[in-house]
Amino acid sequence: MTVALAVPDVIVARAQAGDEAALEALYRAFETPVYNLVRRILRRPEDAEDVLQETFLEVVRNIKQFRGEGYLWGWIRRIATTKALMRIRREQVRETESLDEEPGKPGMHVGANLDLERAFDRLSETSRAVVWLHDVEGYTHEEIADQMGKTVSFSKSQLARAHARLRRMLDEGAQA
Repeated sequence: MTVALAVPDVIVARAQAGDEAALEALYRAFETPVYNLVRRILRRPEDAEDVLQETFLEVVRNIKQFRGEGYLWGWIRRIATTKALMRIRREQVRETESLDEEPGKPGMHVGANLDLERAFDRLSETSRAVVWLHDVEGYTHEEIADQMGKTVSFSKSQLARAHARLRRMLDEGAQA
């Protein structure tokens, strides 16, 4: 499901010339879709807010490099996805450095009224990112692997494992 959001070419041209009003118009046009995208990838709303800001800082810095080949939304979406994945990597490094503290997460019991949204939230950040990018955003395994700096087989195995885990959680929720 790829949404082709568009803004008039004149706004893009003005933004590329450094027009602050045009840059503001781009932010307003893409603020909600970018936030929604990164919020689905990241667990915490505050992380999504940070990535939203980082994305638009990058857009402002690099808007002159957008050549109009394809949709502006596709270019912005790629920046946002990359920023969200970088956030996940940073968190994984921090978690690896502090592994001594908590080897297992408490509260992983699946309740009786578990729905897909709650099950999705229980996936690891990496698995959730792969599922969202592939199943919802329509990225190919090659594109996901490229963005995550991993192999295609990594993307495929993450997706398969995440789907299996989601099915198990939903089945357990339905049986409870």
